[in-house]
Amino acid sequence: MTPLLIGSEIYRHSSYGPKHPLAIPRVSTALDLIEALGWLPPAGWIEAPRATPAELARFHAPDYIAALQRAEATQRATPEDQARFHIGAHGNPVYREVFSRPATSAGGCMLAARLTAGGGVVYCPGGGTHHGRPDRASGFCYLNDPVLGLLTWLDAGLDNVLYVDIDAHHGDGVQDAFHDDPRVFTLSVHEEGRWPRTGAVEDRAGGAARNLPVPSGFNDSEMLWVLHGAILPVARRLRPQAIMLQCGADALEEDPLSRLSLSNNAHWGVVRALMGLAPRLLVLGGGGYNPWTVGRCWAGVWAVLNGYDIPERLPPAAEQVLRALRFGRAAGRNPPEHWFTTLRDAPRPGVVRAAVQRVVAAVVRDLDTIAVRER
Repeated sequence: MTPLLIGSEIYRHSSYGPKHPLAIPRVSTALDLIEALGWLPPAGWIEAPRATPAELARFHAPDYIAALQRAEATQRATPEDQARFHIGAHGNPVYREVFSRPATSAGGCMLAARLTAGGGVVYCPGGGTHHGRPDRASGFCYLNDPVLGLLTWLDAGLDNVLYVDIDAHHGDGVQDAFHDDPRVFTLSVHEEGRWPRTGAVEDRAGGAARNLPVPSGFNDSEMLWVLHGAILPVARRLRPQAIMLQCGADALEEDPLSRLSLSNNAHWGVVRALMGLAPRLLVLGGGGYNPWTVGRCWAGVWAVLNGYDIPERLPPAAEQVLRALRFGRAAGRNPPEHWFTTLRDAPRPGVVRAAVQRVVAAVVRDLDTIAVRER
């Protein structure tokens, strides 16, 4: 089936504030690159609907949803809401679309799950806010759209779903949401010791979880080892009805909020490997705090899903998209030329270190104990 693309213009002019890591354009950059490269579907991308409070209440507490709406309407959070809901605190600022933007991401993920109820592939780069809690914001995430998408699949009758997370940060909110639900198996690859400092290799949650904390400097060769040594064996053991992949781009070498060293080739390799392993595939965005590396990575994900060839040199329209970006951090003061002219990074191979081999071995050591749901 032809992959579907879900987007929204809400991301284009929405910012968490000028000094926040999410001051940068990400989803809009990826969508603009996709269009400039001639990869946009004939009907364009599908507009993500804004999830209603009733839909959000499938996972989130109604009083928390009301607090987000209140913060958007007043552009402030009371001391009580800051303390109780972490709105306007702990890195989760009050900004103009503090309810509308995450509700749109949630609506997009829920729509993607509905569109794939009978099978298919959907790419929703605005999704991936995997830290959100039922009753509070966490880690720049106000709502947990992966959880809401997964619940939509479960509500449609699926009972064997695999969630894979390759963001630099542990997918704690998703793992905890399904701690006692064997229908969703979560697998997270993330930087060891990085916030939220959860996801140890021994952490199996309620049994249906595996974690691969990897060391700083994690390279393409090591991701390939993880992919073939852990991710694919787990997927083949489970034989899932659906796979959701959170494809956060903050594990790329140039990202300011991690110390991993992947190229975008590694991300695309994971996407390519998971295609065809389940009749339903939903790919989300996630973290990523360098506008050039995020936009190029996420546009390339769409190319992989469609089998498009990635050009060696970008056409002028795509180059113009990248040259128009601005970035307030040090990396933005003198960006390298290839950030403007290419989509594909140079590969970043390296030694597969013992620490990586150990976590892979730990994940698959008892692979035969993973329960397989017979259908």
